[in-house]
Amino acid sequence: MGGSESTERSVSTVQELDQPWRTTHWEGKELLEKNLRELELSDSNVKYVRILLAGEVGAGKSSFINSINSVFQGRITTEALADAGFSRSFTKTYRTYYISNGQSVLPFVFNDIMGLESEEAQGAHPEDIAKSLEGLLKEGYNFNPAVSGKDVDYRSETSPEHLTYCLVYVIAADKVSMMNQEVFKKMKYIREKASSLEIPQAIIMTKVDEACPLVQKDLRKIYTSKKIKEKMQECSNAVGVPVSHIFPVKNYHEEIDPENDMDVLILRALTQIVHIADDLLKRKQRDAEAGN
Repeated sequence: MGGSESTERSVSTVQELDQPWRTTHWEGKELLEKNLRELELSDSNVKYVRILLAGEVGAGKSSFINSINSVFQGRITTEALADAGFSRSFTKTYRTYYISNGQSVLPFVFNDIMGLESEEAQGAHPEDIAKSLEGLLKEGYNFNPAVSGKDVDYRSETSPEHLTYCLVYVIAADKVSMMNQEVFKKMKYIREKASSLEIPQAIIMTKVDEACPLVQKDLRKIYTSKKIKEKMQECSNAVGVPVSHIFPVKNYHEEIDPENDMDVLILRALTQIVHIADDLLKRKQRDAEAGN
């Protein structure tokens, strides 16, 4: 055996666990997709649950929305504009993204917001995000750090569909240890606001292939990779979201055709997030009934 081959194998052994610590049914894509297409919310009076994505510039918020759309459309889509430069936020307005099953809109929608940046670079104002959690940001709201937080274009009233039912932080696995502390400070503010509103929170951890050579070579090793597990724990420690609510994925960014393993991870993450959101809807419905 050559020296380089022996070294590569020993490094792989160090990086890899003997057994996956999360079970993944890699051949279960069709069932996952079917269950989401046929999903019915706990409250039939609510058309959809709103999921808000927040994260640092370049983490992959828009790409995650595009990846979800790609799964359901069976082709690579780019409805949410994403910038490959990663230097400044490409998202400038508050917009709702609907997911279609080809015939009708599915009962969950996403909002992408301007990326979080340091105070010097500005980016999304935490107060804007706080308002969006309450359903007070108007569709098409223009993110302008110079005027954010001054009651510009905010709604005075809201409806169940405008409320956020799950706050999802999107964090790049290869950048979590290098994230600006001011960004974490903004995340903490947003987290405290969401917690005060009893809004559940989760993390989508992107760019797993760039964080771990093992996963880059074989995506199915995502839950045997020690590096990925370490990064998930790092995300949990930094943001305060339990590991059980952290879902590693690989977004579509260079592929021209859908891939089964990428789709399975995206669908599993989406399933968990939608269930988390629906649990809040269920609780709100019980509270309303109890109030009556």
